[in-house]
Amino acid sequence: MDLGAKLAEGKTKIVYAHPTDAALAVIVHKDGITAGDGVRRNVIVGKGVLSGRTTANVFSLLNQAGIATHYVSASELSMPSMMIVQRCTMIALEVVMRRLATGSYLRRHPDVSEGTRFDPPLVEFFLKDDARHDPQVTAEEIVEQSVATVAEVAKMLDDGRRVFAVIEAAWAQHDVTLVDLKIEFGRPIRANDQIASRDDQSAELIVADVIDNDSWRIWPGGDKTRMLDKQVYRNMSDVTEQGLEELRQRYEIVANLTDAWRA
Repeated sequence: MDLGAKLAEGKTKIVYAHPTDAALAVIVHKDGITAGDGVRRNVIVGKGVLSGRTTANVFSLLNQAGIATHYVSASELSMPSMMIVQRCTMIALEVVMRRLATGSYLRRHPDVSEGTRFDPPLVEFFLKDDARHDPQVTAEEIVEQSVATVAEVAKMLDDGRRVFAVIEAAWAQHDVTLVDLKIEFGRPIRANDQIASRDDQSAELIVADVIDNDSWRIWPGGDKTRMLDKQVYRNMSDVTEQGLEELRQRYEIVANLTDAWRA
């Protein structure tokens, strides 16, 4: 399909206006992979297609569960790295849910043992600000800085836990442990290009952006040494072509497994 104007571009995706519907947008997944706030960058040929498949599968699963997302369709597009979504104004937050303590959480809380289970999942907020290395913020700071309203914070907490529960249960069917998960939220833009008023934003807040193999930690059989996700890339002491190919194969495994989630 012909794409409209470019609306935004990140390290791993490009967002275009839909060519015929102002309320929609088209996300194109790129082959890039990054770590360390973008300091490490590589290209894995075919990653965009695999990330596009996984994201469409995940959002389809969430829509089936009655969770409001921006996902509309991927089936009508000519390229599998693309998907059609509801156009949103993104909230500048990453919402991270943790079932097990690992990674950056342990660095911030050295007194906690790796693998400590959080029940219910622990929810943390991080402000999207590369210059400040995405600092952690509290619910009160989010409201004080006018990033989101009190009602929106409450909705992100509630919907975040629902998202985690749905994806965790789906991975459990494959004997894969969902260790943690990062999601983002957006405020939908109506067909006339107007953002919903602040009085009704909380009701319309939806899960948006992408959820793919860069968004979570997943451990088959609960075994960290068998991880399938982006952490493999972060852990590479030296990035080699063989290492990137082995990582691509993990992304393909994940896309294949999540295909069963697509409606």
